[in-house]
Amino acid sequence: METIYLDNAATTQVRSEVLEAMLPYFSEEYGNPSSIYDLGQNASDAVAAARKLIAGALNASDKEIYFTSGGTESDNWAIKGVAWANAAKGKHIITSAIEHHAVLHSCQALEREGFEVTYLPVDSNGLVSPEQFEQAIRPDTVLATIMFANNEIGTLQPIAPLAKIARSRGVIFHTDAVQAFGHEAIDVQELGIDLLSASGHKLYGPKGVGFLYVRKGVKMHSLIDGGQQERGKRASTENVPGIVGLAAATRLALEERETEHARQAALRDHAIRRILSEVPYTRLNGDAQQRLANNVNISFKFVEGEGIILQMAMRGVCVSSGSACTSGALDPSHVLLAIGLPHEIAHGSMRMTLGRTTTAEQVDYAVDAVVKTIEKLRSMSPLYEDFLKGR
Repeated sequence: METIYLDNAATTQVRSEVLEAMLPYFSEEYGNPSSIYDLGQNASDAVAAARKLIAGALNASDKEIYFTSGGTESDNWAIKGVAWANAAKGKHIITSAIEHHAVLHSCQALEREGFEVTYLPVDSNGLVSPEQFEQAIRPDTVLATIMFANNEIGTLQPIAPLAKIARSRGVIFHTDAVQAFGHEAIDVQELGIDLLSASGHKLYGPKGVGFLYVRKGVKMHSLIDGGQQERGKRASTENVPGIVGLAAATRLALEERETEHARQAALRDHAIRRILSEVPYTRLNGDAQQRLANNVNISFKFVEGEGIILQMAMRGVCVSSGSACTSGALDPSHVLLAIGLPHEIAHGSMRMTLGRTTTAEQVDYAVDAVVKTIEKLRSMSPLYEDFLKGR
């Protein structure tokens, strides 16, 4: 039985072109970029070329790109680094209730240090209100961190107006763009973004590498101390193969973004239409229009998300019930609760995220599997039986 992978928000398969670009830096070009002899300088040149390419993808300067171990480190560094460096000005931070835990837990860590955090609510589609955002800004607000796209429900936030408000009030604006970079058009100058986090493994690059964009002039402290790597801002010997792979994945993503965006959005909409029309007592989670091109998140009444995942896996389809980082948790998704779903419905949710190799035939097979899965689970559900009997 063919395995159909529809969990690309959790991670993606490294592309063969990316792996090919990386391989020499594991063996022939294995030098340390800090070494001054040729082997080291070849590695340094590769890192510099990667930095320039990624900066160009954002319309940034290469001096504003810092390589990290991934999105989680980038989020931690952006939030804690800015908060620590600007604590004399104020200790208030603004974020949203549906951020990734890398952001939420960073904010909670700062709260334990005496910072105050405002967690903005979202509407039923997962959108932050620019009006509520502006009202939350105080004289002591130093940082706002709002994700570009939600990893669970796919909603795209109104980043440009939020960043404009933040800048007009002297507040540094960070966005977690881990799900969006390489998939959505992002111009940091046009959008007014001060800091941006991204990760390689969400765009067919390797795990364990990412970057943080930091606009020139932003005051922040380092998170990792040690050597003078990354212009003295982020210690640790650079992950040269990973950085080369991240750049290769970025280049390919840019080349294919428009065509892939349109193709995946069409498949996404087809899947959503079929599920909502063929399976009763369901709802789409996230904004129907302002959403990632590959994201399908549906709640099914009278069933449990864990049962859906296991049944789908038995039918050869890999899906999830939310963020892969919390897949072992029994509590319902904080994102689904934040958009107003009651616990029992939030528990019965499934996320399918399409990829560059996903075909129309695979989507239809997956939807057929969803129909059969929900029928089977509901046939065993006392809640569904009571509902049908009108209890």
